[in-house]
Amino acid sequence: MKLRYVLPILTATTLFASAAQAYDADWKRGRIYYRSVCTSCHVASPIGQINPSSKTKAEWATYMKADKHAKGKDAVKQYVSKAYRASIKSANKAAEKFADVPDQELLEDITIFLQRGAKDGESPASCS
Repeated sequence: MKLRYVLPILTATTLFASAAQAYDADWKRGRIYYRSVCTSCHVASPIGQINPSSKTKAEWATYMKADKHAKGKDAVKQYVSKAYRASIKSANKAAEKFADVPDQELLEDITIFLQRGAKDGESPASCS
């Protein structure tokens, strides 16, 4: 094989391998978790319920990127962690159901749900 063909073949192989490993977020799973875990906690707090349609896609993207919850006291990632889910699973069926889902996947699921359900998203959502 000539050397000029090796680089394009290696490049193509690398691109296909990384594409095969990419996670395709599941907005439906994100919706279930958000409505069952996030909403149930917010309803019980003084802040109250926060619907995905209360923010635009850009506002949700900024919020998720900042990773600050409760006015910066906590990280958003904390509330999708396996440790958090384990701590509430006895009282929350969604937390129990998604106990073994990798943290990053669940975070991406919630993010895609928030984007889809945002005020300017393809399907603005409330959590009622």
